[in-house]
Amino acid sequence: MKKSTILRNLLKEEGLLVVPGASSALLGKLVELTGFKAVYATGAGIANMQFGVPDIGLVTMSEMLETVKRINDATTLPVIADIDNGYGNALSVYRTVKEFSAAGIAAVQLEDQQLPKRCGHFSGKAVISQEEMVSKIKAAKDALQDPEVMLIARTDAIATDGLDEALARGAAYLEAGADILFVEAPTSVEQMQLITGSLKGYHIANMVEGGKTPILSNQELEKLGFKIALYANAPLKAAVKGAKDLLAHLQANGTTADCEHLMITMKERNEITSLSAFNEMEAKYRG
Repeated sequence: MKKSTILRNLLKEEGLLVVPGASSALLGKLVELTGFKAVYATGAGIANMQFGVPDIGLVTMSEMLETVKRINDATTLPVIADIDNGYGNALSVYRTVKEFSAAGIAAVQLEDQQLPKRCGHFSGKAVISQEEMVSKIKAAKDALQDPEVMLIARTDAIATDGLDEALARGAAYLEAGADILFVEAPTSVEQMQLITGSLKGYHIANMVEGGKTPILSNQELEKLGFKIALYANAPLKAAVKGAKDLLAHLQANGTTADCEHLMITMKERNEITSLSAFNEMEAKYRG
């Protein structure tokens, strides 16, 4: 079954779909091995992990596509891909969505920020007009190589123009053909309730630790009417914390012999990377 179809079927099921983020193929595999049903290829995380830069629009479409392909190839889960603002105008969006949908991605997330875009929880964002975003959504829908691929429309208008404008944009984006709405960075539970209560369809809640939106439990998010909960960069931040602690220990003590508790074991690493399966393939094809 196509990954796009799998995602559509997951959204028809009861309950909240919890989607952790992956900024590398290895983290994508971990999401699957832990038992989650979908993975989010995070634009911010890929900028951080793969390029060592902040989420301020510095990663190109082709660079993002290459990393997302690796994540998609590393897991059997449907992948939701962050394509920022489509990397340009409606024609750029068309090419971007054509490439990502042809690669077997289950859903693409398109936002209405101006170039250069910024993390949804940073200050200094600016949005394009509602009309231009509607045109981008129509271009994205026309570009799909697989009609089952879902289009997520994200608006950052709360920060720039207030909740009422964000709600108006959400309604327009649904009418233009978006399958899922992502109203980014509500600042209170009351705003979150208004988003899901005012607009039909599937809604995304983005849980950003240290960001502008209250961190709620999955049960609370489901009760509020959200269908998808993103934990886009929690795995990345945890991985970096672990690496920092290990490096600090090595610097201070001159050994890693007494800090196994900070690392996975060799056995665990081999299991995550499917070494035994590759060994079996090698034996099968050995001349």
